[in-house]
Amino acid sequence: MTNRFTLQDPRKQYPQPPFPRQPQPVPGIASKMDPVPDHGETSYVGSGRLNGRRALITGGDSGIGRAAAIAFAREGADVAISYLASEEADAREVIAIIEAEGRKALALPGDITEEAWAREIVERTVQAFGGLDILVVNAGRQQNREDISKVTSDDFDKTMKTNLYALHWIAQAAVPHLPAGASVITTASVQAYEPSAILLDYATTKAGIVAYTKALAKQLIEKGIRANVVAPGPFWTALQSSGGQPPEKVQQFGAESQIGRPGQPVEIAPVYVLLASQEGSYITGEVYGVTGGAGIA
Repeated sequence: MTNRFTLQDPRKQYPQPPFPRQPQPVPGIASKMDPVPDHGETSYVGSGRLNGRRALITGGDSGIGRAAAIAFAREGADVAISYLASEEADAREVIAIIEAEGRKALALPGDITEEAWAREIVERTVQAFGGLDILVVNAGRQQNREDISKVTSDDFDKTMKTNLYALHWIAQAAVPHLPAGASVITTASVQAYEPSAILLDYATTKAGIVAYTKALAKQLIEKGIRANVVAPGPFWTALQSSGGQPPEKVQQFGAESQIGRPGQPVEIAPVYVLLASQEGSYITGEVYGVTGGAGIA
């Protein structure tokens, strides 16, 4: 039986476009996508690299955050996931997977654009797990707009608060709890380097995440804490089908990559594991591009 460890052509390893037309309301549900993304539910195999660690992941219900949550649990970590209440169906599946690995799971439904809640998820994680060793700030808002005239102040405000303000609030609340050896990982995007015309506000925040994390890394290394950025290219997540891209672009999503398809969330999870683990002990202030060949510059 072929699995992701079997030598195979990466171009054909996972589904290739065209995909069915599948618009969803924000924030989107992974289980309603066609094809359903592979977050590692059955394909990720752990090896104990995060035994005893305690992680908080925002946007952990679906997409890249879900893949990281599953991988961390399979590697031995207790995992808290934050998500919007409307994403409960996806989140429950993740919680069940974490618990099936014999790890503690913590569900944190709420809106991280509210400062009090963004800070509270850190406190709840620390209380539930007795500490915090890994922080993954991954939740993001992406809504395409065809022209600058269509990017309203409300759009700009929501994107900034979700992608940047929440990052600051959560990191600020978390740092006092992080011990030497802890790891902070943020999720940016290739959009920080090659912005699409239709993602004006989103691309701006992703560039901000890169700068913020690099500056934070310089502060935190004085405490023995590492901070790094993952910059994905086109990944098959509910973010895209719920307005992140126009419906017709979702049908061809990933076709422009050199590999000719979108990445599946499980394909990026090992990068988060590396950056979270002690194996990444000499990695800080870095940006890891996982773009299907597009690169970052």
